Amino acid sequence: MASTVNAPAPAASPPASDHSPLRGGLRKALRRPELGALVGTVGVFLFFCVTAGSVFYSSEGIGNWLTPAAELGILAVPVALLMIAGEFDLSIGSMITATGMIVAIAVNKYGLPIGVAIVVAFAFALAIGFFNGMLVVKTGLPSFIVTLAMLFLLAGLTIGFTRILTDSTIVSLNGAELDSFWSSLLVNKTGNFSREVFWWLVIVGVGTWVLTKTRFGNWIYSTGDNQTAARNMGVKTDQVRIKLFMATAAAACLVSVMQVLTFGSGDVSRGFQREFEAIIAAVIGGCLLTGGYGSVIGAAFGALTFGMATLGITYAGWDSNWFKAFLGAMLLIAVLANNWVRKKALEAR
Repeated sequence: MASTVNAPAPAASPPASDHSPLRGGLRKALRRPELGALVGTVGVFLFFCVTAGSVFYSSEGIGNWLTPAAELGILAVPVALLMIAGEFDLSIGSMITATGMIVAIAVNKYGLPIGVAIVVAFAFALAIGFFNGMLVVKTGLPSFIVTLAMLFLLAGLTIGFTRILTDSTIVSLNGAELDSFWSSLLVNKTGNFSREVFWWLVIVGVGTWVLTKTRFGNWIYSTGDNQTAARNMGVKTDQVRIKLFMATAAAACLVSVMQVLTFGSGDVSRGFQREFEAIIAAVIGGCLLTGGYGSVIGAAFGALTFGMATLGITYAGWDSNWFKAFLGAMLLIAVLANNWVRKKALEAR
């Protein structure tokens, strides 16, 4: 009698959706901290295209709102890196004021070449950034408190010394200095677009490369995620934080120099609340207040959203007094959206 051999049953194939490229791509997208910022930026752009009309998306209009986006974006890159490392720098608004006045007073009162004045301002900014970092590292005090104290200290000293030296709170440069090499390098326009936009893109590119392609970038994430564990693994967490504080101070100085060259003067009120705007841009871009998560590109989208809102409200013919309310609403919505995206990313793993 011939034996009957039963063929093995075919193995059940996993559901197509579990292995589909679409699902895999969705998982990767959800894990990106800048996803929420990208969606928000596109939404704000479309909103103002409808409400403000063609003036908003014309070449001239785009050039106009890219300039404030670039200024904030230059600040937001190192602020985002510092937040990913688990720290804050609230002193950058006063740093903008202080370094701008250093440049203006050095040129106006002491007759220094503007290039020398800029070098002096950057040296001052790096020294203060180093001091902030060392104070946080050596004392263990929260960076929020240390830099908040520096915010008021720098603001008070800037106003006091400016009044003593010039008997004014606004110090002007002469026309020759405004036509200098530095103006053409940093702020002059090419068509409808200022050089600030170019420098912003360069800084975003460098910041993204550092964060995603270098060992120092891994150290930034590790420091913010678990500082003790990172230190035990050989990460130089103190160096990471000190260097990032110096980077935020240098970015503030660069913005102040651009402002002095653009307006032809230094003003003690010019950096007011810029520190909060930079943090808002970083948070909109997906940076967590607890550290260990975020991206430079996300912060760039946050700054871009801010720039569009700054001019979009004006182009739409609304009362500009509503701008801060709009900014606060954007911040709240961004935090809620980023929190939802992060939860979905964790579920998708």
